[in-house]
Amino acid sequence: MKIYTKTGDKGLTSLIGGTRVQKFHLRIECYGTVDELNSYIGLILCQDIGAHYQKTLKEIQDRLFTVGASLAADPEKSRMKIPDLHDQDIALLEIEMDGMNEVLSELKHFILPGGNTVVSYCHVARCICRRAERLTVQLASESFVDEKMTIYLNRLSDYLFVLARKLNWDAGTEENIWLPRL
Repeated sequence: MKIYTKTGDKGLTSLIGGTRVQKFHLRIECYGTVDELNSYIGLILCQDIGAHYQKTLKEIQDRLFTVGASLAADPEKSRMKIPDLHDQDIALLEIEMDGMNEVLSELKHFILPGGNTVVSYCHVARCICRRAERLTVQLASESFVDEKMTIYLNRLSDYLFVLARKLNWDAGTEENIWLPRL
């Protein structure tokens, strides 16, 4: 099987279900941004992080493929069985955040991204996740999107923020707090 099909050479691509749309279609932007996010999570996984973080991030990558598949499907024409998100997928992120927050100091300031390389990757992933969420909310205003998709992306951006803080804490790196000039 060749990876190139030449069917997109004129700026069109197919959704699951066969509908042809422009490559800049909002649905394409949504799942493309989720794919970008998943790639950054892969970059985080390539860093020296603990086994528990790796296991959780691999689970998140799997869920992001689920989100991407759902976003890539034409809700009116797709007959393909697509995996779906479950309430426990969202709960996992909340449980993980609660566990990390048990050792972290109370958040009293905004945190500037940075501290070390893996923490910076977490912040980039968090920003991409927020963009994916914004695009998905926009798509949901004009087409069907399972509400769990936007909830999951919202919770995932929070998880990535807390993960960045926890990885800084694990490394003994001081958080870079924002002290506004007044």
